[in-house]
Amino acid sequence: MIIPQNGSALRQDAAAIASEAIRSVLPDEAVARALKNREFGSGRLVLVAVGKAAWQMAKAASDILGSRLDRGIVITKYDHVKGSIPRVVCREGGHPVPDENGFAATEEAIGLVSGLSEEDTVLFLLSGGGSALFEKPLIPGEELAGITRQLLASGADIVEMNTVRKRLSAVKGGRFAGLCAPARVYAVVLSDIIGDPLDMIASGPACPDASTCGDAKAVAARYRLTLSPEAERLLETETPKSLPNVETVITGSVRNLCRAAETACRARGYETVYLTDRLNGEAREAGAFLASIAASHQDTPVSLAYIAGGETVVHLKGKGRGGRNQEIALGAAAGLDGLDRTALFSLGSDGTDGPCDAAGGYVDDGTAGALRAKGIDLHAVLADNDAYPALDAVDGLIMTGPTGTNVNDVTVLLIRRP
Repeated sequence: MIIPQNGSALRQDAAAIASEAIRSVLPDEAVARALKNREFGSGRLVLVAVGKAAWQMAKAASDILGSRLDRGIVITKYDHVKGSIPRVVCREGGHPVPDENGFAATEEAIGLVSGLSEEDTVLFLLSGGGSALFEKPLIPGEELAGITRQLLASGADIVEMNTVRKRLSAVKGGRFAGLCAPARVYAVVLSDIIGDPLDMIASGPACPDASTCGDAKAVAARYRLTLSPEAERLLETETPKSLPNVETVITGSVRNLCRAAETACRARGYETVYLTDRLNGEAREAGAFLASIAASHQDTPVSLAYIAGGETVVHLKGKGRGGRNQEIALGAAAGLDGLDRTALFSLGSDGTDGPCDAAGGYVDDGTAGALRAKGIDLHAVLADNDAYPALDAVDGLIMTGPTGTNVNDVTVLLIRRP
């Protein structure tokens, strides 16, 4: 169950729309499309699957390729491996902060692709989360984890974060493809970054890097990162700008997720407005803005749905629990207070939202009142970045568990009529 049911028609609609949107971007069909009629020659075929959707992508590839697959490895987030895959070892590591298990798994992957010939192929299945999960640091692991924490707390967006992290890594910024050479690399990518910049998805292990040393140093200065002399030196080291052994296809993105949500809304009688698939900025402010749209359209005689996808940020100022999608929801709650049959939900397509087990949050015209009745100050909750327990108190948490995909977030505003 994605959204707790309490008999409300709005909740039932929201739960169905969320479920159908996520189901539409599961990687099975996307991987099948990428492998359809694909020939890999007579050489060895090695699979490396990295990211929060890695297990699902690898399982789909294994089902299609069968014994043609020579060997492989999955590197994914803790609790995301759902079973064994023939000829493939499965490893789990830390996310969003890298850890020793991820480092060891990456070394294992490097070992699998070492010594390949130009007749061989690496099938590289990549999804979001790979920046933390796929890592061979060029500085001590503890220092890399500390820099990652600084970037997360600063409110830096994913492009800024990856611009720095790829220069501190032996596999990011196209360097993994270099380790695979002279073998060919066929990269199948689920995009989790707005605009689908290939060199930034999981920090682009198999893609020429479009960012520069100057870009990385500017990010470090902008957010006043504390860096060791070695890390500062690495920011001066340029990344590969050409990888002739690589072919890449993007198989899914937030645009697909938003279109699926739009289709699900229409099936339930809502007239839809596709706002954007590039939503960014501060999460709570995005929620407040969407609530203001709802307030302006309360006189509608027909049901309306507004769809937005992307990835917002949270500038951490408190010590509470939650994530960006939960903050979008609570950011909207005050503006929805007292409106007529109006709701908003926001969720991460991978089933996780920040360092907790929720995928996102649901609020409606009664949420702010329910919080007041329980003595919970909405503004204090947002100030402490403590959305999780507040939403939990009013049955507003969206719980999916790991979904097996990762294509950013979707937010849907519903106004139900009659």
